[in-house]
Amino acid sequence: MKKQTLIAIISTGFLGWSIGGGAQAALSPRLDGLAYYDNNTNLTWLADANVAETMMNWTEAQRWVAGLNVEGVTGWRLPATVDAGNDGVSANNVFQGVDYGYNITADSELSNMFYHVLGNTAYYDTSGHFTGCTLPDFCLRNTGVFSHVQSHGYWSATGYASSSDLAWAFNMGLGSQYMATKDGGNYAWAVRTGDVSSVPVPPTVWLFGSGLLGLIGVARRKN
Repeated sequence: MKKQTLIAIISTGFLGWSIGGGAQAALSPRLDGLAYYDNNTNLTWLADANVAETMMNWTEAQRWVAGLNVEGVTGWRLPATVDAGNDGVSANNVFQGVDYGYNITADSELSNMFYHVLGNTAYYDTSGHFTGCTLPDFCLRNTGVFSHVQSHGYWSATGYASSSDLAWAFNMGLGSQYMATKDGGNYAWAVRTGDVSSVPVPPTVWLFGSGLLGLIGVARRKN
């Protein structure tokens, strides 16, 4: 794990989520730059898109993100998507669906990040034509304020409704959403519902601060 990020493994719950529209995100730094808050979607994303520094299967990714504690803030999760049951139709044999394929710009927190927040384009346009993305990162040309964004698949928190062996994933190199086998390997990007600046300081931190003030008071009386 990255040294600059304070990570402690504890148990947390899965929170709700929201997905924004096409407006340009206004990102604000949080946790001394370890995270960024998107006011359009009311989501806080870790600044490092590969804190775990490894690919994981879906179960491992769920367990890992549920245990994150970043500077006292918990409640992290994998990005979610809506399984609309609509794979759409293909243009030149390239799928452009509601929840499957390229150029999906709604109902997916990862697609919203790729297209709206970062401003990238897909490997194929809506007519099924190649857009010219090439190595090394294909269509991941913009990463904005975020670091270590991988041009590879990232897990969604959402399982595929038609098969318990599959879960939704998003390829940040191609701009495509697809179903992946849960025992396969993908990256995990931690996100949290809401603005972490409104999260109360953990009681242990307040106790530490109170104790420090007490020691200062004692020292002053002795002087």
